[in-house]
Amino acid sequence: MTDSIFSADYAERRAAVPRGLPLVVAMQGLTDAGGAISQLEEYLWSRYEPQELLRFNADLLLDYRARRPVITFDEDHLIDYSPEELTLSLVHDELGSPFLLLSGYEPDFRWDQFIDSVLLLVHEFEVSTTVWSHAIPMPVPHTRPVATTVSGSRDDLIEERSAWRPTTRLSASAAHVLEYRLHGMGEEVVGFALLIPHYLANTEYPEALYAALDGIMAATGLILSTDSVREASRKFMAQVDQQIASNQESLDMVRTLEERYDAYMEDQTIRSPLVGEDGMIPTAEQLASELERFLAERQAGSGSDDGEDDGEPRG
Repeated sequence: MTDSIFSADYAERRAAVPRGLPLVVAMQGLTDAGGAISQLEEYLWSRYEPQELLRFNADLLLDYRARRPVITFDEDHLIDYSPEELTLSLVHDELGSPFLLLSGYEPDFRWDQFIDSVLLLVHEFEVSTTVWSHAIPMPVPHTRPVATTVSGSRDDLIEERSAWRPTTRLSASAAHVLEYRLHGMGEEVVGFALLIPHYLANTEYPEALYAALDGIMAATGLILSTDSVREASRKFMAQVDQQIASNQESLDMVRTLEERYDAYMEDQTIRSPLVGEDGMIPTAEQLASELERFLAERQAGSGSDDGEDDGEPRG
């Protein structure tokens, strides 16, 4: 038995990680309305196949009786034991840009030791920015874009995207404390609280994943595909609209929420820089094409100071 905070440490992989990468935190903590973070973690692992660098020691950090691991009983024997994991991994986005991912369970114990370890990793990898999300149920309509409360050190994102700016006391998560410590150290950090319709909080709400991905892209410049999320969201919204249309009480509730939401947002001009005029996030292919066009124009427009091209390649 060991008291090390890590149960696995892949030293060669860790040493090869480029410095100055963004860190995305996807820990399932106190609230996860709409399954935003559970969806985000599953999405990143299934689509981008992260390479594990470190694994935190669950025997030190996890309360097994509060969050029991899953095991399968197959007729007469046990298979597929699936313990909870909390890992730091290296991931590459749609264009191959690397970033770090801290994902898994929120620690039940030793928060100070865990957060101190993460801060040391932020220093070791010279993390450029840390971004995390959580989701809370709110009396907002599903017929409007998912609004956010933005915290941290990015004043530009707070100004552009923070629709609700309360002053309140709340139960902290480990990610809250991590943001607090990073901000106090002068590190760049952004937290997105996603405001999820309260009547959909117990569902797996694709728009919550959509909003989490948008926040990550806005804060880091990473390019993440949203095509499959778009399609899942369209189908989900059609089902919700159908169910609500069949119940007058539900219709009245949504209309009331819309009126209150629109009145509150009337003077707001918050829109993600990644969202088009139609309110949709561009696909990964559209973003990649736009980036290629931009780079091509930059290259075509770069010449010598006197405007003459000497025909030689430039580095």
